[in-house]
Amino acid sequence: MTDVPTRTQQPVPMLDFSRQFATLRQEILDSIEAVCASQHFILGPQVTSFELAAATACAAPHAIGCASGTDAIWLALAAANIGPGDAVITTPFSFFATVSAILRCGATPLLADIDPATFNLSATAVEEVLQSPAGRNVKAILPVHLYGQCADWDAFTAIKQHHNLVLIEDAAQAFGATWNDIPAGALGDAAAFSFYPTKNLSAMGDAGLVTTTSAAIDDHARVLRAHGMRRRYYHDEIGWNSRLDSIQAAVLEVKLRYLPKWNQQRRDHAARYDQLFHAANLTAATIKEGIVLPITDPRAGHVFHQYVIRTPHRDALRQYLSDQKIGSEIYYPLPLHLQTSLATLGYKQGDFPISEIAAQEVLALPMYPELREDEQQTVVDAISTFYA
Repeated sequence: MTDVPTRTQQPVPMLDFSRQFATLRQEILDSIEAVCASQHFILGPQVTSFELAAATACAAPHAIGCASGTDAIWLALAAANIGPGDAVITTPFSFFATVSAILRCGATPLLADIDPATFNLSATAVEEVLQSPAGRNVKAILPVHLYGQCADWDAFTAIKQHHNLVLIEDAAQAFGATWNDIPAGALGDAAAFSFYPTKNLSAMGDAGLVTTTSAAIDDHARVLRAHGMRRRYYHDEIGWNSRLDSIQAAVLEVKLRYLPKWNQQRRDHAARYDQLFHAANLTAATIKEGIVLPITDPRAGHVFHQYVIRTPHRDALRQYLSDQKIGSEIYYPLPLHLQTSLATLGYKQGDFPISEIAAQEVLALPMYPELREDEQQTVVDAISTFYA
C-alpha cells in the first residue's frame, strides 16, 4: 500500500454542521429568541417541553434533561442508587465517559470484551464476569449502543432477570435506534443520551438526557441534577449542578421534529456505501481479505451515528484519505483498559483481545444526513485507488 498515486478530487468533510443549520436557520433563531424573551434560561418551560417530546420519541414515561451526555450516564447510575461497594460491568471499547461516570458514582467498573461483529458489549463475556469472583458485587450492567446500533438486549434482559441486576443503556450515540422495534431509552431501567454537536440529535453546545421507566429513578435524577434540592436552598443529599439550558432544549426540540427523516437518510447513506464498496470489489468476509463493512443485527434499527469499516491497513488508509482532503475518524484508538488514567483498574494488554484488535482496525467514514451521493462516490473511489 505504498506509492499510491495522488488524485485531484473534491474534499469531503467528516462532518459539515453548516448544511443542517442552513435548512433550519430561521426556526432555530426563532426558538432562541423566544428563550431570550422569556428570561427563563435554565430549566425553563422549553426544558419541560423538550423533556416531554423526548420521552414520547423514546416511548419512555420519564425524561430528565441535564448538562451533558457524560452527566447523563452519571445521573442514570446515581439515580438508580449505584454507589460505593457496587460494581458495574461495561465495555472497554467506548468513549472515556462510560467508565469515568461509574467511578464518579464511587462504584467499581468491571470490563468485558465486545462482540466482533457489532463492536457492542458481549453478553457472553458479561456472563463470564458474573461467574467470576469479581462478579459478586455487580449491581448493574451498562451496555453501550455503539455507533448507533443497540446492544443485544434480548441477551442482556435475560441476564438482568437471572441475576436481579439494574440494566442501564449508554445510548449516547443512539437516539432513534430500536431493538425489536422498541426505542433506545425504553429498553433498560434507565438510559443516557448525549446531544454533543456531532450526535444524530445535536445541541449547539453540550446537553444530555436521562430516560427511565421508573418513577423513583425519575424523581431521584431530578433532585441530583440540582444540587440535591427538592426545595430551594434545602439540600437533602449531595447532588451536582447538571441542569439543562433552556436555549439548548429549544434548539433540540426544533431538531427532534426532523430526526426521523435524518436517521433514515443516514440509513440510506449506509446502504449506498455498502453498494459502492461491493461494486468496487473492496469487501471481504474476513479482515485479512479486505475491507469489512458494518454489520447490522436484524433485530436492531441502526441509526448509523457512524459508518465504520475495518481494515488491517487502517492507519495508512487514513493518512491517504487525509492527503486527499477526505475526512475520517477513529472511534476508538485505545481501549479503556489501556488508558493511563485507568491503570488502577488492574487490567493489562491482552485482557480484551477483541477490543484491542478493533481499536487497530476501525475507521469511521463521513456520515451525516446532508452527505451527497457524489461525495460518497469520492470516498469509495479514493479507497479503491489506495487498494489498487
